[in-house]
Amino acid sequence: MKLGFIGIGTMGLPMSLNLSKKSGCAVTVYDRSPAAIAQAPDGALHVAGCAGDVADQCDVIFTMLPRSEHVQSVYTELLPHIRPGQIFVDMSTISPSVSRAVAGTVRSRGADFADAPVVKSRPAAVDGTLGIYVGGREETFRAVLPLLQCMGSSVLYLGDNGAGLVMKLCHNALVAQIQNGVNETLHLARTVAGIDAVTFARAAAVGGAQAFYLDSKAAVIQAGDYTPAFCAEYMHKDIGLAMDLCREAGLHFSGIELTARRYDDALARGWGREDFSCTYKLLEHGD
Repeated sequence: MKLGFIGIGTMGLPMSLNLSKKSGCAVTVYDRSPAAIAQAPDGALHVAGCAGDVADQCDVIFTMLPRSEHVQSVYTELLPHIRPGQIFVDMSTISPSVSRAVAGTVRSRGADFADAPVVKSRPAAVDGTLGIYVGGREETFRAVLPLLQCMGSSVLYLGDNGAGLVMKLCHNALVAQIQNGVNETLHLARTVAGIDAVTFARAAAVGGAQAFYLDSKAAVIQAGDYTPAFCAEYMHKDIGLAMDLCREAGLHFSGIELTARRYDDALARGWGREDFSCTYKLLEHGD
């Protein structure tokens, strides 16, 4: 079996390397960015000249792209190259409705398509311990499961096309709301009693307020080092997509709406390329 991977940026490169090392299959990659291609270790991956070459050469093709419009563009380019029996797995975080439309287009060529967005950030991509949420036909999920397990330690089947993306957007909306609660209560503890972030996290863990976000970001916040593991601009995008889901469902949730405004403010201040935990700085600036 020949594997392809399109989009080898911050997350895609370590994911494709794990796929190559653990699957025992040759992996052919492509990225529109020459800088991304240059990061690939010599000999570890085969580099194609264009996205269409990946589809021509491979049986299962993974895509990992920033936004809905990038996925639409790449699959438009791939369309003439798609043949019956291939499987395409898009691991991007995009609009579920866009993903379902792409799935329909791919199936019209006799191939199949699954959405498989990931949770956690680059360190987990490097370690091969991502969480992966899958939407699509169950038989397709079973076919690609061993390959997904090369990249993730927890791979969950959620249902039909789009279900994996809905779960990813709900996950990130929940993380953002936990994050906002951490920001506010940590800032309260600091302001009133001088309690630092690491001490706050340790104390919260003694009771019922322990949270993975707090445990993993306390030292980052305390140091004020917002080197990105997951950029604020991508969380902003995901919260926007979660807001779209709410509108489509006729729902109004003040918690999600508040976090959307927080990320609007963070990007307006030019923090989009900082780690998403940078929203704590909004409180330090009096917002």
